[in-house]
Amino acid sequence: MRTHARPLFLLVLLAGTMLAMATAIAAPKIEGRRLSVGANDAQGFLDGRFPHRQGALGGMIEVTVSNPLVAMPAGNRVLLAMDLGVATAGGDSIPLGTLTLSSALRFDPGQGAFFLDQPRVDRFKQAGSGEDLSPGSRELINAWLSNYAVSQPVYRIEPALAAALGGVKVESATVENGRLVVTFDRDISAVRR
Repeated sequence: MRTHARPLFLLVLLAGTMLAMATAIAAPKIEGRRLSVGANDAQGFLDGRFPHRQGALGGMIEVTVSNPLVAMPAGNRVLLAMDLGVATAGGDSIPLGTLTLSSALRFDPGQGAFFLDQPRVDRFKQAGSGEDLSPGSRELINAWLSNYAVSQPVYRIEPALAAALGGVKVESATVENGRLVVTFDRDISAVRR
């Protein structure tokens, strides 16, 4: 009886691993001129990129961003919450608090990626006190956030698909029905992944 249990366990483990891999690399949905990505795929992409460290104030400090949580409510903006920490002179990161932002989207066809566009801080809950930011602190975080939004994608499509989209122009990028959606200037349904 015991000899059958081990192969069965390995088979179940292998099937579970393959299912997880298939879920993690889900392809974007293509319909006519539109390409869309579900919130779960965007969350999985972000989970694989965090924690993220980025220099700020000319390298005087390093901002650490962790625990991303993406949401795509009704409307045309994506919501993103993340924990922020800061370190100076190579020291350990000290938790600052949890940042919640909303942002429009842009799609860069050259990089095959969705980026935040004109993000704004909606809320910042300071670690420990739970208080909101002072206007000066909010301004500093907005400056860091502008740099972050330009360089860090919310989701990147597979390189082969991005290459196949090389000649198309983007008309719009938005959030629609819980999905990141980009509309191109022509039908892309013939693009093979």
